[in-house]
Amino acid sequence: MSSTMQNVTIGKKPNPVNLTDVAAAKVADLLAEEDTEGLALRVAVRPGGCSGFSYEMFFDADVAEDDVVREFGTVKVVVDQTSADLLKGSTLDYSDGLQGAGFHVTNPNASRTCGCGSSFS
Repeated sequence: MSSTMQNVTIGKKPNPVNLTDVAAAKVADLLAEEDTEGLALRVAVRPGGCSGFSYEMFFDADVAEDDVVREFGTVKVVVDQTSADLLKGSTLDYSDGLQGAGFHVTNPNASRTCGCGSSFS
């Protein structure tokens, strides 16, 4: 099991999502491949998916004034305020095993998840 990286809090908003060491390292590698300055990992929750909400992750250079921003080593994570409420206390991990590689969100606020793990309610 991966340990969760210590984060640096920017601002006084609650921490919506933590990154494990493995996830932070993978995101750092992917960011390095992008070769674009100022990119952050945006983690968001959108309506949709078979369980009601789905997770969305992408690199973003735009940070809104009300976004929650956290740093995990060299990785900056940005979450909009609405998503922050739905993600509060979540952990983002990365695995690269026989069942396939990918990111996985463990969300204590999810009462139900779908079989594919990409949506929740």
